Amino acid sequence: MKTILFAVALAATATVAIAQDAETVTVGFVDAAGKDNGTAQLTATPRGLLIELEITGLPPGQWVAFHVHETGSCDHNSGHESAGGHFNPGGKEHGFLSEDGSHAGDMPNQYVAADGILRAQVFNDQVELNRGETGILGRALMIHAQADDYQSQPSGSAGKRLACGVID
Repeated sequence: MKTILFAVALAATATVAIAQDAETVTVGFVDAAGKDNGTAQLTATPRGLLIELEITGLPPGQWVAFHVHETGSCDHNSGHESAGGHFNPGGKEHGFLSEDGSHAGDMPNQYVAADGILRAQVFNDQVELNRGETGILGRALMIHAQADDYQSQPSGSAGKRLACGVID
């Protein structure tokens, strides 16, 4: 019986060690008025980035666009325009439906629940959690007011920028 308990304890310790070794960054979001309205947890994986979101105060019951933008600035006074365009190190066209697409910062639309809260887990295999060519440290995450149509240039007709978070 002691051998089994030791094995379980050892396995639990190994799991904790793996979780502590993963590179993780927490991003705080601000809304169009500059008020805190959520967070994202970014975890590096061997093949990309896992992004877990919880953002409040969004349009309830609808799809919204979610992107990585090129500049790590979320000035609400500019409607978050300070974040620039989509992160696009490969010089691709925008959208999953584009023959030349997509931007590294393009991600699937997300659904906002009836309570106005977006809770999601998104995986992006085109970016990394560093400052290299495909790295997104120093860039911004953005939630838009409308769904991305996955083809309109340069940004999918996604509408206003509702929530923005700098990736530090």
